[in-house]
Amino acid sequence: MEPRSPRRRTAAVLAALTAFAALTALTATQAQATPTQDVITPATQFYVDPHSKAAQQAVADVRDGDLVNALNMAKLASWPQAEWFTEGTPEEVRAKVSSLVRRARAVGRTPVLVAYNVPGRDCTQYSSGGAASSAAYRQWIDAFAAGIGTGKALVVVEPDGTALLPKDCGPATDPTGELTAARIADLAYAVKTLKAKPRTAVYLDAGNVQWRPVGEIAQRLLDAGVRGSDGFALNVSNTHPTEHNARYGTWIATCMWYATAGPAEARGHAERCADQYYSAAAPNDGAPGNAVSSADPSTWHWTDAWYDQNVGTPPADELAHFVIDTSRNGLGAWTPEPGKYSGDPEIWCNAPGRGLGPRPTADTGVPLVDAYLWVKIPGESDGSCTRNTGGSIDPEYGIVDPPAGTWWPDQAHSLARNAAPRLTFNR
Repeated sequence: MEPRSPRRRTAAVLAALTAFAALTALTATQAQATPTQDVITPATQFYVDPHSKAAQQAVADVRDGDLVNALNMAKLASWPQAEWFTEGTPEEVRAKVSSLVRRARAVGRTPVLVAYNVPGRDCTQYSSGGAASSAAYRQWIDAFAAGIGTGKALVVVEPDGTALLPKDCGPATDPTGELTAARIADLAYAVKTLKAKPRTAVYLDAGNVQWRPVGEIAQRLLDAGVRGSDGFALNVSNTHPTEHNARYGTWIATCMWYATAGPAEARGHAERCADQYYSAAAPNDGAPGNAVSSADPSTWHWTDAWYDQNVGTPPADELAHFVIDTSRNGLGAWTPEPGKYSGDPEIWCNAPGRGLGPRPTADTGVPLVDAYLWVKIPGESDGSCTRNTGGSIDPEYGIVDPPAGTWWPDQAHSLARNAAPRLTFNR
């Protein structure tokens, strides 16, 4: 077979882009005839922005003659991704949220939104910022909720908000605990306000499987009002495997039940729950495999054993549900070469060589997992990572990484190229 000429290859990619546009229009027409639901169910279809950054990148790649990447970007653009709201006046956020909800409603789809504006977010790190005060934040949340109105929406509330409290930012950040108490109250306000909307699903962020111990994050979620929401969110902007987060999330849900509805002696004692770091059910005698290791999921059966022995099987309808961000975890977490970095290599920050993970869907087939979502927009930078080398260059890329939230074509191309499972058009 003769190789395709550049003209024929270009025509093929343009045909694919045209097909994608036709597919989007057809899906919209069909969706308008589908009765809407009031909750997230396996039948829920999430909104796809036809003008996403990936769609724009596909056009740019065609113009540059980069046809392979153009096709991958067209495929990426066919899948739903979250839209982040990180700043602006109350009037501005209300208008932007309302516009998104209206566009999604017009095609019978559910948009995924991220509220990310809590005061002191990210401990002044790469994604620092947020509202100037609790009062300002609550006005912003009021406006966010007003923008949703009676429309359908799924909202992920404040990535890192519970896992990175002000008291975690360093001993000098919150010596009195006042800022941490305010954060918890602000999150609870956001959950209550957003959930008051009749067709809004709310998931409070809870970090990821390699961060807070189960009991610790369970208590933080409870303090921040998670019981008034649809559940919690895991793995936002991270690369840990889906199945690891699903197991972690199930432990969290079970621990919260144990500490609130379990035996009388367990009430208020989430800290007793086994986790990804320790289980009292394990021998813990120093023999290989006889203690829980967060880095070795084969040892997590000891954690499961603790729940079997101490919690049993709670009623399924009394357990919190959760969603998992799969936007970058197709190949799992990145591990740098041993000894390459003397400090924290920031494995979460623009991890190199990663790939898109499971496609966004509300039909996960996994108990308690309401959806796999692409919460972190594939192709947006985490920030100007330095791997704690003291310079400004990211040694993994040999450049100064783009600021947090900036579109980075090379990263988008890499994620699409390395997708697992292989990237296809959303049909």
